[in-house]
Amino acid sequence: MNTLTVAALVAGALLGTWFTSGIVRALLYRQSILAHPDRRSSHTTPIPQGGGIAVVGMTAVGWIGIGVMDIGDAPSLAGVVAAALTLAIISWFDDVGTLPIAPRLIFQATAVTVVMILAPTEALTQGILPLPIDRLLTALIWVWFINLFNFMDGIDGIAGVETLCVCIGVAGVASIAGSGGDLIMQAAILGAAMAGFLPWNWHPAKLFLGDVGSVPVGFMLGWLLLELAGNGHWLAALILPSYYLSDATLTLIRRAIYGKAVWKPHREHFYQRAVNAGLSHRKASMAVAVTGVWLLGCALLSAIPNPPVLFTATGASLGVVGLLWYFQRAAHSTPTAI
Repeated sequence: MNTLTVAALVAGALLGTWFTSGIVRALLYRQSILAHPDRRSSHTTPIPQGGGIAVVGMTAVGWIGIGVMDIGDAPSLAGVVAAALTLAIISWFDDVGTLPIAPRLIFQATAVTVVMILAPTEALTQGILPLPIDRLLTALIWVWFINLFNFMDGIDGIAGVETLCVCIGVAGVASIAGSGGDLIMQAAILGAAMAGFLPWNWHPAKLFLGDVGSVPVGFMLGWLLLELAGNGHWLAALILPSYYLSDATLTLIRRAIYGKAVWKPHREHFYQRAVNAGLSHRKASMAVAVTGVWLLGCALLSAIPNPPVLFTATGASLGVVGLLWYFQRAAHSTPTAI
């Protein structure tokens, strides 16, 4: 893998996303495609939503470039990119209007199924379960991850820092384990694209990702994590997104227990309740970033030969519990917003 090629693709994704995000923002303003504040919002002024057009577009260009340059499996990658772009188009209709939950889930499940047929990952359970059950479990996990990533994009900067940490972790684990340059490049390009978007989305946000971004980005992140797990690094694949997995799952379980509709937008995630109580967007997203770096370190430790599995899993768990505790504590106080 040529170093200059790698640098060009990653730099192109970062700078291209940063530049095109400004163009997209101007167009969204001109068309009045704005997220207006409501009782569920964490912002107080109308903000253009649809910045995911830049992120997904530049990631797609970069991933196609990987295939063209024979760094990865071009047909498989083309299928993943096509599915991600299809989800972006469908999600765009949800941004500019309102798309019911049923068709959204149908399109997501279809995209996942098509990719699993055209570009199958390795068996997630490594032969522990029969292949049909393994595939069904993989599809369910993937669809769930797409939606939880969308659910969790509720404050400025959080989706960017989470994606960046996960992508660096995937690339790092794959590099340590020698799992393939294509996975490293895919993670690097997606991470770079989100890094290019982050200045526009950092508090106070000038541009929102929108469903056009959060849904396909969740889809592509899910692909990377499943590839990592399929290559035998299931512990790292669980550790890297474990804060998002924990916050989203515990919140929806709590809502279900209290008889609330789990599919409706809300402001009850751990980080949202902390922000509602006065914690700033910056502090909340920085806390997620710090924990993400900790989890990244745990994931890298899990990739070394003869890894200390119990120590690594315990360290990751303590990191997630610590962040949830921090948000829970902040939710019952009124810190000064910065």
